[in-house]
Amino acid sequence: MDAFTIRVDAAAFDAGQEIARLSADPGVGAVVSFVGVVRRHGDGDNVAALELEHYPGMTEKSLAAIVAEARARWPLSAALIHHRVGRLALGEPIVLVVTASAHRAAAFAACEFLMDFLKTQAPFWKKEIDADGHSRWVEAKSSDEGAAGRWQ
Repeated sequence: MDAFTIRVDAAAFDAGQEIARLSADPGVGAVVSFVGVVRRHGDGDNVAALELEHYPGMTEKSLAAIVAEARARWPLSAALIHHRVGRLALGEPIVLVVTASAHRAAAFAACEFLMDFLKTQAPFWKKEIDADGHSRWVEAKSSDEGAAGRWQ
């Protein structure tokens, strides 16, 4: 398996297994991970599920460009982005980002950079579904734009 991996699908992931895979390189001294989870409070206050859509092909290309930018900025040994699509229930994991480097500073910064840019540049559409069945599309957040802007 490639040290730099992008997956966009409905499949669940095993964060521990992915971290172990990226930790196997003897040159790796730091592995940082982030798991995003469906939470009850989003744009609405009673979220029961999310429905995530994407543009196949375009999404993976966008994520690959984000990973390439991270690799240009930090000395990464490996990175993984696994973003799920489809309907996900409350508490289910949505996204896994893992970075590996010889040193912690690069792994931390690159992981945060990947999440900030994934949130603002990858073509995903998210719909919140309330417990009563009502749904609404989630709008882009200025806080996400601000987070990504600090990397300019």
